[in-house]
Amino acid sequence: MALQIEQFFHKATFTLSYIVFDDQTKHCAVIDPALDYDQLASSINSTYAKELIAFIKGNELSLKYILETHAHADHISSAFYIKERIGGDICIGGGIKGIQQTFKSLFNLAKDFNTKGVQFDRLLKQGDTLPLGNYEFSIVETPGHTADSLTYVIDDNAFIGDTLFMPDSGSARCDFPGGDATLLYSSIQKIYALGDNTKLYMCHDYQPGGRELKFLTSVAEQRAENIQIGAGVSEADYVKVREARDATLANPKLIFPSLQCNIQAGELPAADADNLRFFKTPIAGVANLH
Repeated sequence: MALQIEQFFHKATFTLSYIVFDDQTKHCAVIDPALDYDQLASSINSTYAKELIAFIKGNELSLKYILETHAHADHISSAFYIKERIGGDICIGGGIKGIQQTFKSLFNLAKDFNTKGVQFDRLLKQGDTLPLGNYEFSIVETPGHTADSLTYVIDDNAFIGDTLFMPDSGSARCDFPGGDATLLYSSIQKIYALGDNTKLYMCHDYQPGGRELKFLTSVAEQRAENIQIGAGVSEADYVKVREARDATLANPKLIFPSLQCNIQAGELPAADADNLRFFKTPIAGVANLH
């Protein structure tokens, strides 16, 4: 009996997804699955999602959960696509409700768009657990990057979403609505408290300098080597560096289509009377036109 973890890399968005399974019971979970989207062509396809599904079917696994670490702003989730085909409860942090309220207003969504998180099967909070065969996920709330951010801990493995990146890349940005660098500092201390030997699985790896892909590190390695928040970095120093860095960052390329899907569990916008679907893009700066 052993817990198995299979890693997948969505190169277009530098996103890492995982399939976690108990090889005795064959129960599995998918973490942070992505959907392919060509922004210039405004075209969706399911190549990557089908790779995940093929692995599950090929290993005769039973999908129990589709776990979102947060409502992503840089890729569209394939949670809805996967659930429609092979089941699984879509899970996210309870903070999604506030994020839905924020972006319902920003995107001028329909008045009846529900902001109570009902699009998801389970809204999770600190201390919740999810059984997976002979194992169990423990839920740790790790806000800061977003208000709904969670870390999923199973055995000595932690899937930490956008909190830390590999040590040479630092930590996640905190300038999205609901983001807070002070909160992220506290959340990272929670992750460090899991213990030096805890394995940390990345949600993204941007391969700085063109280095090879890396997706796995440890608490000990992060504490020793993280360029922004290693051991001994004070909250004040971290917040100063993080906020200065965030002030230089542009929006993620896919922020508008991603959030319109991801606040509703990866479901695409509803079709109109002609069976066409559209993403909304708010226009800034109109008041400055003369």
